[in-house]
Amino acid sequence: MNGSSAAGKVVCVTGASGYIASWLVKFLLQRGYTVRATVRNIDNPNKVGHLLKLDGAKERLQLFKADLLEEGSFDSAIQGCHGVFHTASPVQFVVDDPQTQLIVPAVKGTLNVLKSCAKSASVKRVVLTSSIATALYNGKPRTPEVVVDETWFSNPEFLFENKIGINLLRLQQRKLQTNF
Repeated sequence: MNGSSAAGKVVCVTGASGYIASWLVKFLLQRGYTVRATVRNIDNPNKVGHLLKLDGAKERLQLFKADLLEEGSFDSAIQGCHGVFHTASPVQFVVDDPQTQLIVPAVKGTLNVLKSCAKSASVKRVVLTSSIATALYNGKPRTPEVVVDETWFSNPEFLFENKIGINLLRLQQRKLQTNF
């Protein structure tokens, strides 16, 4: 993927103010992509200031306000994009109720983004960021000879019982995307 092949291509990065998404935006801008970056609050300099300072941002970065829980709020950012990188997700490591605080908002948000992608004929690829934790907690042996792949899924009961909410939500997002 060199700069010339990216020229004129438009991609969307959800949750662009987050750590991984910020690096992704930087990487894409460096390679010549036009990036439509979604954030919850485009007017908060603490959330978007670092993005606006990136090389290429003045020419090829467009900020869009979007809310994971609001169906259709990603439509305008995604319309006309070649690809979508979905990184947005609620992030809380310690929660009392993983189902309500993490899983429901994450799954609903992922579904809303996928619905917006389905409305746009231009979208050719959707990349959902995930975690090794979606496969790690399954009771299978993990030795250097074992290959972990897309057929591995963590045991949701183990994650729930041990209140490993962030991993549980990533597992649910992964299953949703696989079945969408």
